[in-house]
Amino acid sequence: MDKLKAFLARKNIVISARRYGIDALGAMAQGLFCSLLIGTILKTLGQQLGWALLVDIGAYAMAVSGPAMAVAIGYALQADPMVLFSLAAVGWSANAEGGAGGPLAVLIIAIVAAECGKAVSKETRIDILVTPAVTIFIGVALAKLIAPPIGSAASAFGLVIDRATKLQPFWMGIAVSVLVGVALTLPISSAAICSVLGLTGLAGGAAVAGCCAQMVGFAVMSFKENSWGGLISQGLGTSMLQMPNIVRNPRIWIAPTLTAAITGPIATCVFGLEMNGAPINSGMGTCGLCGQIGVWTGWLAPSEIAVSKGAVPIIPTAFDWIGLILICFILPVVLAPAINALCRRLGWVHDGDLKLS
Repeated sequence: MDKLKAFLARKNIVISARRYGIDALGAMAQGLFCSLLIGTILKTLGQQLGWALLVDIGAYAMAVSGPAMAVAIGYALQADPMVLFSLAAVGWSANAEGGAGGPLAVLIIAIVAAECGKAVSKETRIDILVTPAVTIFIGVALAKLIAPPIGSAASAFGLVIDRATKLQPFWMGIAVSVLVGVALTLPISSAAICSVLGLTGLAGGAAVAGCCAQMVGFAVMSFKENSWGGLISQGLGTSMLQMPNIVRNPRIWIAPTLTAAITGPIATCVFGLEMNGAPINSGMGTCGLCGQIGVWTGWLAPSEIAVSKGAVPIIPTAFDWIGLILICFILPVVLAPAINALCRRLGWVHDGDLKLS
């Protein structure tokens, strides 16, 4: 056992929830952002502007989402170069075999392939042959064997959430909004979670609402302590910056979380807000305005996953735009500071509790 521990330490193979559930998952979301998400945006812009070149550029970026995710995961696991480059083939195969649940298949298979590749890396004199061969063989073999059931399971679970939200838009609006919003602020990737589950439609709209409640809520209610820099870094960046303060005083989380519980069902029951773009957008909130861009692209050109659930292109009305602006910006701006003011009056939140270090 001691020899195994020493070997794993020498190979930088750290089997932990943080390494796989936070570092790898977060990196996967970045890989998706730099391929599928930005590709979807460029393709939609090209379609609307009638610019064929932009459509082609977007399509090429979308096509490499599997390799981008796998390489990003390998980077997070600190894989050696030969392993890292070999993961491109692993990511392509896992994403293709996983179908609608491809991102989850890529996450699991790329982690296994990367760690196996790291284990044999630089252990032989023919490393240039052994390391890529082991990484690719294990990764692609696993993709053929387990990616389809993994993808089906993730897709089925996402479909359950989607259908449950349609059947119970009020209660599921609250649940999805709160849970995805909380995930966004925690040091995990809400974007990756939404992508893994293929979260679109009403459930995707509720997720967008929850993420916006956290990001815009924290940004506005902490303006006194953090000024414009904090407003931008949290409102267009991430509310995760508040995690150290939440650990010190969890009650500062009450206002944005309650805001999410209010805006979620308003999104699902009042405005019927659907996010039918790439599922990753559901967990992005106002980060680079990706949540709103996802809703917009979903209106004009729904993603393949959304289409498989019955989504069709629409021409957004004034009511649709009003709902999007209210849910994502105006309501969080009004509700979160008001609820936080009540928390201050109750003595639960004090000056300086929201100050970013």
